[in-house]
Amino acid sequence: MSRGHTPKGPKKGSPLGVEKWFFLLGLLFFVPVFLLYGLWSHWEPIGSMALGLIIGMWGMVGVYLWRVGSRIDERPEDDPYAEVTADSDYGVFSPWSWWPLVLGLAAALVFLGVAVGWWLTGIGVALGVIGLVGQVLEFSRGQHAH
Repeated sequence: MSRGHTPKGPKKGSPLGVEKWFFLLGLLFFVPVFLLYGLWSHWEPIGSMALGLIIGMWGMVGVYLWRVGSRIDERPEDDPYAEVTADSDYGVFSPWSWWPLVLGLAAALVFLGVAVGWWLTGIGVALGVIGLVGQVLEFSRGQHAH
């Protein structure tokens, strides 16, 4: 028998613990920044509103993760003693799909259209609709049809 530490099993913590505390403890940064900025700028409306909204958004995400974490079972990534090779279901992905590339090009055209010209945004939206329909209906026909 070795005198080293042998784990007795996974530590029981709450699921989404790291994510929850990341957002909730982030408020410890944003609230003082909001107060300091407000006092320094005499409550300038645009910056104060933006920082107030950041506090609200971070708080909403933190509370949401806190509530969801109390209702779900532990995930494989919550087990500190899990093996890298632990078998987990990551979802169903389509092999050799070209539709994500089409959607990425469409998004690039939409954002490029804001800088170059609005006509390019229209082309990007049309390409995006085609790519979205193709991605959604990919498993309905062809080699991987269900």
